[in-house]
Amino acid sequence: MGSIEGRSVRKLVVACDAGMGSSVMLAAQLRRELRALPVTVEHHAVAAIPADADLVLCQSGLAERARAGAPGSVVVGFRLFLGDPAVARVVAAVKEGGMVIGTTGG
Repeated sequence: MGSIEGRSVRKLVVACDAGMGSSVMLAAQLRRELRALPVTVEHHAVAAIPADADLVLCQSGLAERARAGAPGSVVVGFRLFLGDPAVARVVAAVKEGGMVIGTTGG
C-alpha cells in the first residue's frame, strides 16, 4: 500500500492497460492542474511504469498489476477517469500538502 507526502511527489504516472485513451486525457488534465509545481506527469502502460515514479494513478482493477510492476511507488486506484474523488485527493495533497495513501485491492 504505502504512502507519500503530496509535496514530495516529483513524478506522477497515470497508468493504463494499453497506454492509450482516457488515461491520456487524465494525464493531460493533471499536467495542467499541476503545471506550477515541480511535478512531472507521465502516461505509461501498466506494464511499463518507470522505476522512478513516486506515485501511480490507475483504474482500480489495474492496481495489483501496477504495484507488482512498480514496487517502490505508491499506487492509488480510481474508478472514474474524470471527476473521481481519489484523483481529486491526490491533486489536493500534491498542491497543498498532506499524505497520499495507496489503495488496496481492486
